Amino acid sequence: MNLPDPQSFSVQPEVARVLDEVSTCARPLIAGGAIRDWLLGKNSKDLDVEVFGCSWEKLVSILSDLGKVDLVGKSFGVAKFYCAGIEIDFALPRSEVKTADGHRGFDVIPDPQLDPQRAALRRDFTINSISFDWKSRQVVDPLNGCKDLMAKTLRHSSPAFVEDPLRVLRGFQFCSRFELEPAAATVELCKQIVPAYHELPRERVWMEWEKWATRSVRPSLGLAFLQATGWLDHFAEVAALVGCPQEPAWHPEGDVFLHTGHCLDALVQSAAYQSADRFERLTLTFAVLAHDFGKPETTEQKVKDGTTRWISPGHDQAGIPLAESFLLSIGAPHSLISRVQALVGNHMASIHINRRPSLPQVRRLARRIMPATMNQLFAVIRADQAGRPPLPADPSKGLVWLEEVATEEALLAAAPQPLVLGRHLIERGIQPGPHFKAILEQLFELQLDGVFTTIEGADPYINKLCDGHET
Repeated sequence: MNLPDPQSFSVQPEVARVLDEVSTCARPLIAGGAIRDWLLGKNSKDLDVEVFGCSWEKLVSILSDLGKVDLVGKSFGVAKFYCAGIEIDFALPRSEVKTADGHRGFDVIPDPQLDPQRAALRRDFTINSISFDWKSRQVVDPLNGCKDLMAKTLRHSSPAFVEDPLRVLRGFQFCSRFELEPAAATVELCKQIVPAYHELPRERVWMEWEKWATRSVRPSLGLAFLQATGWLDHFAEVAALVGCPQEPAWHPEGDVFLHTGHCLDALVQSAAYQSADRFERLTLTFAVLAHDFGKPETTEQKVKDGTTRWISPGHDQAGIPLAESFLLSIGAPHSLISRVQALVGNHMASIHINRRPSLPQVRRLARRIMPATMNQLFAVIRADQAGRPPLPADPSKGLVWLEEVATEEALLAAAPQPLVLGRHLIERGIQPGPHFKAILEQLFELQLDGVFTTIEGADPYINKLCDGHET
C-alpha cells in the first residue's frame, strides 16, 4: 500500500475555515479514525481534532465565535463543535493515570503543552495513532502506524494498553474490518487482561460487536483474534464451536468454528449483505454466527451401512435458546433476538427438499420464520452452504426451488397475512366469543392451502365454520 499525497487530504470548506482559524494560535492535528480511513482510501464521518499549544479557554473562545460549542467533556478537555450540520470533537492533548478498575477507571489530565509523540502513546493501536497536521499539511506518525497499516498488522501503542480492557474488543472488530493480523506482543498483552472483561459495561461490549457485525470485511479474523488472545472463552456459545467435529465428507473445511468463520466471510461478500441496512446486517451476521450453536450438544457418531459418520440431529432447534443466551450476554437489543432465533431454528429448511415445494409449504415456512423474512433465511442458508471449502459455494437445488416458489408468490420480504379477521365475522352477524380464535385459525389454514384468495371466496367456509354461532 502506498501512502497518499498529504496534499490530497481534504475536508468540507466549513471545516477547513474552522481549522484555519484555530491554526492562527495553535497546532490542530486531525487524529484517529479519520486519518486511518483516509490512508486506506475510505471515507470517515468521524472527525477528531487534537489541539496543541492552546489553552482550554482560548480554544473555546475561538470555536464559540464560529459556531455552537457543547462543553460536555470539559473536565477531559473535550468540546463538541457544531457548524453547518457538521459535528467535530476538539480536544486538548491529555495524559491518563489509571486509578480504578474498568474502562472508565482513569484520571484524565489535559495538557496543551504535551508532545505529540507522548500524546500518541495514549491511543489504543498504532494504526489509530497517526495524525494529520493541518497547519503544515504533513502526516504525523511517531509510532510507525503507517508501516503497520501497510503490513496489515494490529499493534498496541504502548504497555499502557493493558489498562483498558475495552481495547481488546476494539482490536477484535478492527481485525475484521481492516483484515489485520495481531502482533505477537499485542496478543500476549491481551492474554494478561482476560479477567478484566467483566469490568466492561455491557453497552460498550455491544458497541464493538455491532461494529464487527455491520462493518467487517473478514469477520473470521476477529473471531480468530478472540481465540488467540483467550477472550473467546467469554463468549461460551462461540467458544464451544472450537474442536466440535463435522463429517469430512460434508465439511472438509474442519470443525464447526472454522466452518462458521467461512460462512461469515461468505455472507459479508454477498449482495444480500452488501445492500442491507444496519439492522438487516445485524440480523444476518448474528444468525450466521449462531446457526450451528446447537452442534456441540447434538454431535455424535453413528454407524450406517458399515460407515461411521459424524451427525448433529436437531442442532437447528438446539441452537435457538443458545442464540438468545449469547445475544443477551453481549447486550444485543431484544428486537434482534427473535429474528436471529427464527433464522437459526430454520436454517436447515432446504436440506431435505428433493423436489419443488408446494405453495402451501413455502407459505407456512414464511409464517414460521416471522418476524424474519424469506430473503434473510435464504441469505443465511446460502452463507451456510458457501462455508465448506473446497466444496463449491453454489446453492443446493432444494434452496433454488425454495427461492423460486417464494419469488413467484411474493413471499421474499413478508409472510402471508390472514385475509379473514374478527371484524369480518362480526360483519356477517357472528356473535364474538372464545370460538373466534379457532374459527380464524381454521380459515387461515384454508387460505394457506390456497382454498380461497379473497374475502368473498372465503364466505362459504365462514358460513360453514360459524354455523350455530350467529347472533
